[in-house]
Amino acid sequence: MASVMGEEIKEPQDIIQVYIHLTKKVLPSLAKKKSSDWPVYEDHCFQRIVLDTICEGVWYDHMKRPAYKHLKYEQSKLAADLCEDIINGKANLN
Repeated sequence: MASVMGEEIKEPQDIIQVYIHLTKKVLPSLAKKKSSDWPVYEDHCFQRIVLDTICEGVWYDHMKRPAYKHLKYEQSKLAADLCEDIINGKANLN
């Protein structure tokens, strides 16, 4: 069982939806706050950073497009966990 943002996630597709929500809504919203010093604020930038990080290289060299349709369970878990770490200040975007 995976746990993301304190919630138990049972289905791989649910973890992917969490990743999509965090990169499309939550992270851009946090980045646009005046107090944020993050160098990016667009959703696709967060998606690229997260995917490149979990793939340990350029994401599209490791999976087909669109990425969210080709994420494996462990990759989706890592992606959601990394988003959570960014939100909680445990991963640095600078």
